[in-house]
Amino acid sequence: MTTHITASKPYVAESIRLSGDLAVWFFILAEVTVFAILFFCYCSMYYLKTDLFVESQQALHPIAGLINTIALISSSYFVAIAVIFAKQKQNHQVRWAILAAVLLSMLYVATKLWEYNILISDGYRLSTNTFFMFYFFITGFHFMHVLLGMFILLLVYCNLSHPEFLPNNLNTVESAASYWHMVDLVWVILFPLMYVI
Repeated sequence: MTTHITASKPYVAESIRLSGDLAVWFFILAEVTVFAILFFCYCSMYYLKTDLFVESQQALHPIAGLINTIALISSSYFVAIAVIFAKQKQNHQVRWAILAAVLLSMLYVATKLWEYNILISDGYRLSTNTFFMFYFFITGFHFMHVLLGMFILLLVYCNLSHPEFLPNNLNTVESAASYWHMVDLVWVILFPLMYVI
């Protein structure tokens, strides 16, 4: 009786593809590092001047912060949906999802500008105290990133009007989405840090 031994195929690990462009990830890493340093400095000063920070936080508008949080998280959801549609080459659905994300981010912009206006009208400035120096600088820095992210999403949206764009530019959609998720993640940390804790 002869036994046939069949050689098993060697296991080949599936290659993991990075979502988006590598250069964009280096940029995101640099931006996250800057925000991490700012958050560390804020927390250090909070520890040293707790009473001042707690008292100053009372002037903020947590409802506005909550609206902004919901707007950015919802916006990130639609950006994630856009990437799924992009992988399925569904051009029209990608445009719809990105447009929804941009509209939600506009809610963030409007609410943040309203809050800035109220605070400035009440006499709060960068020079008011240490808390407001950090508040206006960090939220203003983040606000600029939101505007840049909106601009990037709008560029992708406009390019998607050309049917030939999506099949050759999935990386572009993924890169824009990765940047937008970074902007959202920073706010998710920023909101409780400045408004709640």
